[in-house]
Amino acid sequence: MTASDSAPLRQISELPNHIGERVRLRGWIRAQRSSGKIRFVEVRDGSGSCQCIIEASDEAAFQALDGQGIESSLIIEGEIREEPRSPGGVEMGANFVEILQTSQDFPISRKEHGIDFLMQQRHLWLRSPRQAAILRIRHRLIQAAREFFDENDFTLVDTPIFQPGAAEGAGTLFEVDYFGNPAYLAQTGQLYLESAAMALGKVYCFGPTFRAEKSKTRRHLTEFWMIEPEVAFLELPGLQELSEQFISHLVQSALKHNRADLEFLGRDLSKLEAIQAPFPRLTYSEAVDMLHSPELHEKLSAELEAEQARAEAMQSEIEEKEKLHKAGGKAWKMEKLQREIQALRDELKELEIWLQNQPAHIEDAKSFTWGDDFGGDEETILSKQFDRPLIVSEYPAGVKAFYMKQNDEDPRTVLNLDVLAPEGYGEIIGGSQREENLDILLEKMKEEGMDPEPYQWYLDLRRYGSVPHGGFGLGIERTVAWVCGLKHIRECIPFPRLMGRMQP
Repeated sequence: MTASDSAPLRQISELPNHIGERVRLRGWIRAQRSSGKIRFVEVRDGSGSCQCIIEASDEAAFQALDGQGIESSLIIEGEIREEPRSPGGVEMGANFVEILQTSQDFPISRKEHGIDFLMQQRHLWLRSPRQAAILRIRHRLIQAAREFFDENDFTLVDTPIFQPGAAEGAGTLFEVDYFGNPAYLAQTGQLYLESAAMALGKVYCFGPTFRAEKSKTRRHLTEFWMIEPEVAFLELPGLQELSEQFISHLVQSALKHNRADLEFLGRDLSKLEAIQAPFPRLTYSEAVDMLHSPELHEKLSAELEAEQARAEAMQSEIEEKEKLHKAGGKAWKMEKLQREIQALRDELKELEIWLQNQPAHIEDAKSFTWGDDFGGDEETILSKQFDRPLIVSEYPAGVKAFYMKQNDEDPRTVLNLDVLAPEGYGEIIGGSQREENLDILLEKMKEEGMDPEPYQWYLDLRRYGSVPHGGFGLGIERTVAWVCGLKHIRECIPFPRLMGRMQP
């Protein structure tokens, strides 16, 4: 049968609204199998996937699929019918197929691949349903962030990527040659946003930021995207409220628009549905007291015992599944079983690492010294005690940046905040009220050995109409990891840049 000029082109995501209609799809073959006189072809088009069924009686369409491998591109037409067992609740009874390009030996199959291999094939790995779902959720969070600031009368201000000096620690700067002079890739747009806030009141920027930190943890990238609001006349209490309203809006938007993607990723939606303001709040000192508390240590010890038991149960489950696999059976069942075994092995490996390290983490919490900065372990322990993000404020001045406002009630500390995502995901927001007093700011710069000359433009903000003000930065990738329930940040950006990885 030839293509019908009257058959409208549809996206797969639209198909539940077109049951009983003949439509045309354009996409790629994700999987194909045959049971003699019927072919089952799973087609994806970027918006979703659809099972298409072709009978041998439609000879041309049936034969057109001979020898077509995964990711062959095609046009396919047929009638949409209801099928609750299929993705989206529909399938296509197809009788026209036009192959656009034949793909053979696609390197990523449905078997388990190592992460290094998949990262090297990142340009192709993006086509997998899992990675596509993550990117759609990332898009939604970015869109929701822009919606939030538009609805609250913020003005977008684009800040420079090339900057003359450090806003954070100078040791984490990427230096570049700027027409014979040194310049640095932006760590933050904050200092420039402060200028804009004095002009426009409420502003934000959104763009790439760069950190030359030599870290290989699951929470770090060398290039990531950050959204940063800055508000004139905003002090720490208002900054806390803004952060919790912002995060709540992002999460609720993802739940509303990407529920199916979150379910596909296996995300526990009840944990996201709990994300509503107000959030629990602790000062840094109160958080240190919590780390030292016997009640917390007892809870952590009980958790350790429970996880040891879970590891033993997982090992038993792996052994049972390996016996079933060794006994043999239908190929598709064996492939499914092998994927399940590999997934369990990966989960058990991570759990065993956690079990090995957790006793030391508990001891570190017991002996944590006031004045030190929280690391990932402390953040994980603290955030796991709450079902909503935890706002920790008023850190020691010695571990925070020069521009953070001194706390008059306790001069050892500054008026800052970190927002720690629950379930052990750690910091997703860092911010502060800024020091608006010129003399105090100059003294802080002197204490840190900073040359004030390159910052004269920044100091001018304190000379001409200085006011209390504050802002924060939210890392998009860490937020995506938390919302999606991912273990590593490298899946949260299309092409991650990590220490030792710049390909593809």
